[in-house]
Amino acid sequence: MAALPACAQPAPVQSYEVVRTYPHDRQAFTEGLLVRDGQLYESTGLEGRSWVRKVDLETGAVQQQAALEPKYFGEGIVDWGDEIVQLTWQNGVGFVRDRATFAVKSTFSYTGEGWALTKDDRRIIMSDGTAELRFLDPKTLKETGRVKVTDDGKPVDQINELEFIKGEVWANVWQTDQIIRIDPKTGKVVGRLDLSGLLTPQEAARADVLNGIAYDAKADRIFVTGKFWPWLFEIKVGK
Repeated sequence: MAALPACAQPAPVQSYEVVRTYPHDRQAFTEGLLVRDGQLYESTGLEGRSWVRKVDLETGAVQQQAALEPKYFGEGIVDWGDEIVQLTWQNGVGFVRDRATFAVKSTFSYTGEGWALTKDDRRIIMSDGTAELRFLDPKTLKETGRVKVTDDGKPVDQINELEFIKGEVWANVWQTDQIIRIDPKTGKVVGRLDLSGLLTPQEAARADVLNGIAYDAKADRIFVTGKFWPWLFEIKVGK
């Protein structure tokens, strides 16, 4: 008699602690966040308020900035080589920028919405607000495949900002205080973080949703923030 398949179970919720708190621009409607060579980069959204920035981690001061045309609603970013790739929300247009100058080198197109980007060692990974992750060729930025994200056998949609951490895709779930940890091979959610309570009630009243994950691989540091948040938090994840 064949063995019965194991029943699906919800991913466990993990504990975390705040290691350190840094200032963050309250005017930043954060869409993308990343650390490269110790340097923090951030992209923001809203028409007329969409930028790509270099930000001083310690002070939150903007060191360099490039604005999108007002018709574009900026979304996530990822670095690849000496370039930064940037999405827009509903325009179907992405930009490839020089990482040093932020000058636009080329554009590319895609179907559906653009929400966020990250990468592994060979692909760019994109979210579009659905329960699917798209895989893009980093040279052509053409789609090469997809995987559906599930927890307890059920699709998890509203997947927003992304970060690749130690073989997993970490993702904000829009309009929640949750970060999910995804196995990119299977799409299965293997863990969750509930980050409610990072802001005080007074701070939360002036802020928008949790959104923004960055991983400093060299120093093994994880950073999170949100749209219009006054702080960026370095966190450490427990079991």
